[in-house]
Amino acid sequence: MENIELKAKDIPGGYALCFNSDCDNKEKCMHYQAQLVAEERDKGSAVYPAAWKDGKCRCYKEKKLVQNAWGFSQLYCNLPSYLRAEARRSVSALFGSGNGQYYRAHHGWIMVSPKRQEEIKEVLAKFGNNDVKFDHYVTEWDFD
Repeated sequence: MENIELKAKDIPGGYALCFNSDCDNKEKCMHYQAQLVAEERDKGSAVYPAAWKDGKCRCYKEKKLVQNAWGFSQLYCNLPSYLRAEARRSVSALFGSGNGQYYRAHHGWIMVSPKRQEEIKEVLAKFGNNDVKFDHYVTEWDFD
């Protein structure tokens, strides 16, 4: 994946920052690295020292880039027409009750994580579609 610098604007508002400079994993931990670039934050969530036991942190989150997706215009094209409505209902159910989150992901208001992409691919494979592609992909920092 491409080399993208972590910037303060990338960090979600409620993301917990870590200030444990003694941690062995601080160079690879998203919580610690986010703290290094977080500018002008007066308050917010933090990783407390109690999370660090026996040289390991229970809140460790690997700093990595992921490929999020959005847009579903071609998601059901490889399915027979009689299966499309049922497949769409099954995919929509992954986003919770109602269609709000499904439509937000479809239109790019929220991103589809790699984990959710895999869940969608598994659902569509049950209907015979093994060639799932989303309309758009974006490389972003993984804060999930």
